[in-house]
Amino acid sequence: MADRIYKVLFLCTGNTARSVMAEVLLNSMGRGRFKAYSAGSHPKGIIHPLTLDLLQKNRLSVEGLRSKNWAEFERPGAPKLDLIFTVCDNAAGEVCPVWPGQPMTAHWGIDDPAAVVGTDEEQRRAFFMAYNQLSNRLMIFLSLPLEKLDRLSLKQKLDEIGASGKVQA
Repeated sequence: MADRIYKVLFLCTGNTARSVMAEVLLNSMGRGRFKAYSAGSHPKGIIHPLTLDLLQKNRLSVEGLRSKNWAEFERPGAPKLDLIFTVCDNAAGEVCPVWPGQPMTAHWGIDDPAAVVGTDEEQRRAFFMAYNQLSNRLMIFLSLPLEKLDRLSLKQKLDEIGASGKVQA
């Protein structure tokens, strides 16, 4: 199973910032072990310009990114998902589709940087903070021995990461 590629979906309401950042980060940090996607319950249809700017400044590819509806992942032919993370409190509170294959779910709430009203510097700081929180959580996630954890143990660890960004060994 060492060659298994885990398919992960990050959900948000608008699919413009946090879920997109998580998708790009995991695809980069996961080094081929993961294929990440993002979607929204009510996608805005665009990726926030500050999301794109931040990703590009960190030398991450933004090629092919688009804001999309989570319904794309419940259709026939959609990727069989292993894990689904909600990264905003609104999406976590919504009734989600019944995902084929019963993927494991966890909530990793991050404040919405796109909702910040303020100066350009304040908005950029909000995007940077969300990016760092996601990056830190994903580093912890990537350190987990997924192949060795049973479903219950993995769920507990994913919830711990979402609750505090830290997980006990």
